[in-house]
Amino acid sequence: MRLDDLYLWYLADPGAPRYVGALKLVSAGKGVSLRYGEDWLARGFPLSEDLPLVDNEFTPPGRLAGDAPRAVGAVDDARPDRWGEKVIRFVDKPKRLSLMEYLYFAGDDRFGALGVSTSESRYSPRPVSPLPRLEHVQELSEVAAKIEAAEPLSTVEAKIIAGGGSPLGGAKPKALIEVDDEQWVIKFFNNEPVDSPLIEHATMTLAERAGITVAKTKVIPLVGLNAVAIRRFDREHGRRIHSISASTAIRAATLPGAEPEMGYPELARILRRVGVAQDNANLRDARELFRRMVFNILVDNTDDHEKNHSLLVVSPFDNGRLKLAPAYDVLPTNSGQGYQEFICGTDGRDSTLKNAMSQCDAFGLLPAEAAAEVMVIIGVVNTWKEHFARAGATERDLESLAERIDGNELLRQRNEFDPSRFRAPPTKRKRPSPFRRHF
Repeated sequence: MRLDDLYLWYLADPGAPRYVGALKLVSAGKGVSLRYGEDWLARGFPLSEDLPLVDNEFTPPGRLAGDAPRAVGAVDDARPDRWGEKVIRFVDKPKRLSLMEYLYFAGDDRFGALGVSTSESRYSPRPVSPLPRLEHVQELSEVAAKIEAAEPLSTVEAKIIAGGGSPLGGAKPKALIEVDDEQWVIKFFNNEPVDSPLIEHATMTLAERAGITVAKTKVIPLVGLNAVAIRRFDREHGRRIHSISASTAIRAATLPGAEPEMGYPELARILRRVGVAQDNANLRDARELFRRMVFNILVDNTDDHEKNHSLLVVSPFDNGRLKLAPAYDVLPTNSGQGYQEFICGTDGRDSTLKNAMSQCDAFGLLPAEAAAEVMVIIGVVNTWKEHFARAGATERDLESLAERIDGNELLRQRNEFDPSRFRAPPTKRKRPSPFRRHF
């Protein structure tokens, strides 16, 4: 099947899909464009800031010569992640591996509320089997391991993994499952040096103690190892929530021809500008994003790239305000590389509290307020070892993680951070002028 044209649909209510517009393969197969349909132009909403409701063919900006293939605006978030692409190559084996094939074969349960169809008159996605259930997790784990090892799958095995979709994430083996009528993403052990599924659950629950909103997680024991299940935040009571990645939000807010600044300060500015203003939710989101940045630095989570942050689009037909989605994919990378994937401050991606504090104003925080947030995070991270042990981490894994989290660089930063350096100096009273007239 050669796919040069597909059609985009909006699936907030999966029982009543709405046609959005036409997708075309452009830029010598390296991009996907969007043209809104007439009904969507009249009664829809902009999918992202760079896709206003005008009758135009929107194409991905070509400002970066080395850019990977990209769909335009929010459409790019409908594509599978790296693991999803790997499953498509291994299971579906499309004759051509363009971005259109990846968009189509990702199936129906992709990230957010957008769907891809072969028809503009009715929603006709790639047919898949029902989602696997919790009792199929052991089998799913074995299938994922076979794909990683490039071992052939049986017809039944191919069918069970093909129905798993691929929400935002990365290259680690995962699948979608159904638990009590809710969709969860399940991530499998992938020969990491520590029990990453259990460690992810422990880190996420530690982040929650630090005042960070996290996606709900649970550890799923398998034969000889663990998996971690994460409840989807872009699904609610059978409805799908239109969502975009930080990558899409930042690119959409960047002026044509300019380099997008993929980082925490820029995302915070976007939240303050177009976040949910009611009850100052946007300001609270910006403050929480600061906490997430500091927490990631101190637990050595350096895999905090722009696809590992997401935004929920609240009331898209009314005003399309943005809300910070729960944190996900938060765990120590145990690399000690010393820099984040997301820009933190004036020193770029450097994994330092000094760098985190350098642009605290972008988060709407005074230096003293930001320093107080840092102290809260430090207090929680100081308890990481006990918290991880209670979650079931082995002594061996704790020792391995301690080499980074309690290593010279990160431990020194926790111990030496001095909030008093960021207190506002006392206001000096002006001396009265000797020329002041008194009455």
